[in-house]
Amino acid sequence: MSLNREKKQKKAKEIREDFDNNDALFLVDYVNIPVSKSIELRTQLRENNCSIKVIKNRLALKGLGDDIKEELKENFTGPTALAFTSDDPINLARILDDFIGSNKILGIKAGIVEGQFIKGDRFKEVVNLGSRKELMTKFGYLMAAPLTKLLRTWQAPLSSLGSLLSQLKSKK
Repeated sequence: MSLNREKKQKKAKEIREDFDNNDALFLVDYVNIPVSKSIELRTQLRENNCSIKVIKNRLALKGLGDDIKEELKENFTGPTALAFTSDDPINLARILDDFIGSNKILGIKAGIVEGQFIKGDRFKEVVNLGSRKELMTKFGYLMAAPLTKLLRTWQAPLSSLGSLLSQLKSKK
């Protein structure tokens, strides 16, 4: 087996592992990006536990085999990069959206977020979702609110009784 063929098989296997081991990934239309901007994007992603790899479409399709969804398969055209994270998918989407918005380069072809296929035109919907941390905070508040109201309701008669006793004491 030639060295070149071994490298290709290794790359295909790496792409497969990226798909299998990450909660969120987006296929990025990686066209006309200057090297300086590419480095800037990679740095931003790395600082937030995210990654991006430029991939060869044929190699990716070969590595993914028949397990890939047909909708996603048709997005492997032209220069493609794979942005992925095993951390917070919303954070990855926001970083990509901010970069795309401020630099007016790149685009999102499609993605997979926690097993769900996302078309490129629905990418903004993912960006507008709350992060995992924000959603957990809201959930915690919603769980605590009824208990807080119940506690205040129980305390109200006691505080009223206390003020009544205080008024009676001051009258005597």
